[in-house]
Amino acid sequence: MDGPHDLGGRHGFGSINPEYDEPVFHADWERSVLTMFPAMAGAGAFNLDKFRFGMEQIPAVEYLSSTYYEHWMHAMIQWGTEAGIFDPEDLERRTQHYLDHPDEAAPKAANADLTEALKQLLPTGMDCRRESDAEPRFSVGDRVRVLDHVSTTHTRRAGYVRGRVGEVVAAHGTYVYPDSNAVGLGEDPHHLYTVRFTARELWGDEPGARNAVNNIDLWEPYLEAT
Repeated sequence: MDGPHDLGGRHGFGSINPEYDEPVFHADWERSVLTMFPAMAGAGAFNLDKFRFGMEQIPAVEYLSSTYYEHWMHAMIQWGTEAGIFDPEDLERRTQHYLDHPDEAAPKAANADLTEALKQLLPTGMDCRRESDAEPRFSVGDRVRVLDHVSTTHTRRAGYVRGRVGEVVAAHGTYVYPDSNAVGLGEDPHHLYTVRFTARELWGDEPGARNAVNNIDLWEPYLEAT
């Protein structure tokens, strides 16, 4: 989905200033939000792509003025409410309670199965490879152009490569197609490629653009032959 989350190549947002020795979490509540993800995914509230689509629907001002895990929480509330996991009135009541009693500790819970699932998931990530009989349309060395149409739902077709021409440098087989998976149309596996673009193709005659290259992974439906 096109919106403020897709910032690649955009100007006017100030310098990037990474936090030195940044901690994994800036507050204890962020730990809880992280552990909610596999619990809610396991309960059927969302898959990874639908979860990301929820964050992309945050209004621009709110998105740009909120933090990473606040984005997560927004998507969890949206899809958790839709799935019947959360009751909006109860959520509002609980939120107000802790606003009125900021020193009160939140209830603690332990789930050994969830803890073990997180231990397995966090170091390796989620494997989204899928089997498919579909033959690849492109091969390493092919020149391809990224389709330039607008996206109104979730997509991994970054704005800064749309309409640009690059070279396929790796073919990875078939993976879950995010655009379908995010909107309830199934995993719909498609071939995934790494496409290399020259910096000049992406940014024009910027300093250093002559020699620099940029690689990005793109699904087959995003591409056309040139």
